[in-house]
Amino acid sequence: MAYTDFIAAIDLGSSHMVGMVGAKGPSGALSIIAYEVENSETCIRRGCVYNIKDAAGKIVRLIRKLENKLGGSRIGKVYIGVGGQSLRTISHAVSRVIGDGTVTEEILQELDKECRQYHPDMLDVLEVAPPAYFLDNQPEAHPVGMGCSRIDARYKLIVGRPSLRHAVTTNMTEQIKLDVAGTIVSPLALADLILTEQEKDKGCALVDFGAGVTSVTIYKDGSLAGLYVIPLGSQLITRDLMSLGIPEKEAERVKRTYGNAIWEKDNEQQVVSVDLADGQHAGEVKLSDINMIVEARSREIIENIYARLEDAGVVKTPGYSVVIAGNGAALKNMREALSERFRMDVRYASVRKDLIADGEMIANNPEYTTAVALLLKGRENCAVYTASEPEKKKEETTVAQKSATTEPEKTVSSLDSSSKQEEEAESEEKQVAASATTTKNRNTGTKKEEEKKKSKGWGFGDLFKNAVDKMGDGIGKALDDAQ
Repeated sequence: MAYTDFIAAIDLGSSHMVGMVGAKGPSGALSIIAYEVENSETCIRRGCVYNIKDAAGKIVRLIRKLENKLGGSRIGKVYIGVGGQSLRTISHAVSRVIGDGTVTEEILQELDKECRQYHPDMLDVLEVAPPAYFLDNQPEAHPVGMGCSRIDARYKLIVGRPSLRHAVTTNMTEQIKLDVAGTIVSPLALADLILTEQEKDKGCALVDFGAGVTSVTIYKDGSLAGLYVIPLGSQLITRDLMSLGIPEKEAERVKRTYGNAIWEKDNEQQVVSVDLADGQHAGEVKLSDINMIVEARSREIIENIYARLEDAGVVKTPGYSVVIAGNGAALKNMREALSERFRMDVRYASVRKDLIADGEMIANNPEYTTAVALLLKGRENCAVYTASEPEKKKEETTVAQKSATTEPEKTVSSLDSSSKQEEEAESEEKQVAASATTTKNRNTGTKKEEEKKKSKGWGFGDLFKNAVDKMGDGIGKALDDAQ
């Protein structure tokens, strides 16, 4: 089956990149068509592309794998998610004095246009979050139609280094020879996929534990209060465990299997069998040594998250909650450790059911959730349809059959035309021959008549002429003799 209308997106993670294709229904709900994964540890660090050529090669492989599942369709462009440690929010306010007037939709559009014309020094504005409105310094969620003397629109601009977007638009496009339909701020897209409007109104923070970075997206009173990216991720726990003399892959396995964000001292004597660095021998490591390392690094990450919540002023807000996502959130007792430190309700992330029509299990897999969020933000059709090989052969066969059907008709027509030409030529030859015979007969008759006239007797004129000629000859002879 060929797909002619779909959205394609690439999630550039620090440990892996995910390519995904999906289609939206009339209600906007997403159906996942295909997805593929490539390891990205050699080209992406802390959410930022540092080896463009290597990353481009992996993206090309992702695209080819996805196209093999699209039944003849090709991907003409892709959306790419951006993140990284340089990502953050800055505040920007736009005001308008309207006297005793009324707030209109045109006024809000003018405020938004003025905000988007603002360009901070040395930073690239990647996204502008919906603002919080204040009428005469009083918050108002729906200001249109209300009277005031002054309106303030307080925006949160998501900014990053200029090279962040440039790396995935210009440089990446040149390498992969594929258009970038747009760049999407991954943490914001993820928040819209997971958090409900009620949670945003009440106050909620989404913490995404990635391999290279941990992003914290904070909402308060229905608006974005702050977006922070902490340059600490679960990969640091893996590298810390390597200090026990075990290779990286084994350290990752040990972390996932035995790692605990809360050190349980009751297991101090328990030992764990691990593969050593030489790859040929096994050794034993105390479980207490493992969890001492895991807990220490987990506490560091948790404290950094808490500091960001303090900056946003939501730590002591009644009813505030935290939602945790990402592979790092699967660490044993991570939810309990966060709840103990924050004194808040903490839950695991799950995608909103109203946004997924088909593929809910895939969407709830932490490895693919961000890619799903990017697809939901996409608007443009990324498909380029080309007929598959079986369809092409079918078309060629149909054309050949049509040609074979019409060819005999052409041959018969050609033969008929040739016969007619031969008959016409033969008729012309007969006419020419008949004409020649008639002309010959006429000529022959004329000659016979002339010969017949010659063979008839002499007339009187002929006798007189003959006598004169003879007399002339005799006179001439007599003169000659006299001389």
